Amino acid sequence: MATTSARTLRLLSLLGTGRTRSGAELCARLEVSERTLRRDVEVLREMGYAVDPVKGVGGGYRLGPGGALPPVVLDEDQVVAVVVALQTASTALLGIEESARRALSTLRQVMPRRLRGDAELPVTPVVNQWEFPAEPIAAGLVREVGAAVRRRQVLRLDVDDEAVRVEPHHLVVWAARWYLVAFDLWAGRWRVLRLDRVTLHPPTGSGFAERPLPEGGPVEFVRHTPDRGDRPAPWPCLGHVDLALPAAVVAEFAPGGAVVEAVTTTSCRLTMGAWSWSGLAGLYLTFGAEMGRVEPVELREAFTAARELLGRAVGGG
Repeated sequence: MATTSARTLRLLSLLGTGRTRSGAELCARLEVSERTLRRDVEVLREMGYAVDPVKGVGGGYRLGPGGALPPVVLDEDQVVAVVVALQTASTALLGIEESARRALSTLRQVMPRRLRGDAELPVTPVVNQWEFPAEPIAAGLVREVGAAVRRRQVLRLDVDDEAVRVEPHHLVVWAARWYLVAFDLWAGRWRVLRLDRVTLHPPTGSGFAERPLPEGGPVEFVRHTPDRGDRPAPWPCLGHVDLALPAAVVAEFAPGGAVVEAVTTTSCRLTMGAWSWSGLAGLYLTFGAEMGRVEPVELREAFTAARELLGRAVGGG
């Protein structure tokens, strides 16, 4: 007869096919009594595997989510690290989306039950046209807010100096920045909140029901919302220009760290930075829109210099 450890691994191999196996079959294959089989099943459960009893005709034992590999030993922060890396991998590598999804699914299957909730972090990565990364965000904050999204629990937050009570519905990574799509219960409207601007209060324990999301879903809502709580990124050169475009249009294509403010329904003010004044002028020109007020004087001079360069290029001089 095999040793206890070897026999347990053999039992795990038999159950790992996903089929329901009767107790009689397992006893015969392992050459053990029903009492020993029950003891070996308990050993697997103590190791973190979900060995489920199946009652009735054709019943026996079946291996639930827990996989055909030993349990993955990860703490909560490691789970968040792996999940975020897999879910945001498509923002850095093309053609990896399906592989990342399958890897995440495999990880969930072999993960102990106590960590599977953290492995279902509800986040959608979105690639912005210009990736100017923000400072790294605390994993604990992502985990706590993600858990509230998953469990549909109301959050009390401080956003900068503003106290709010929100229904957290979705996390979106946009231009390497984390945003929370939430319904503000006190203001009675949908909002996009920069997660690194948020301070959490203790859990409220209050649940909330699903409500219709803004048109287009959470990703489109983040893309087209000018007021995302952004601040100008710390570039050497910072400019302010009025553009003859709606704020929602500019918000979608503005680089990370830019600030969009509506002026009228058809115009907005875009504040952004770059490594040089000529480079900043070029970024504004990519919008192809009429410009109003331009500040500071260094940016106006950069536009003048660009006009002269373009004039010579077009004129062939």
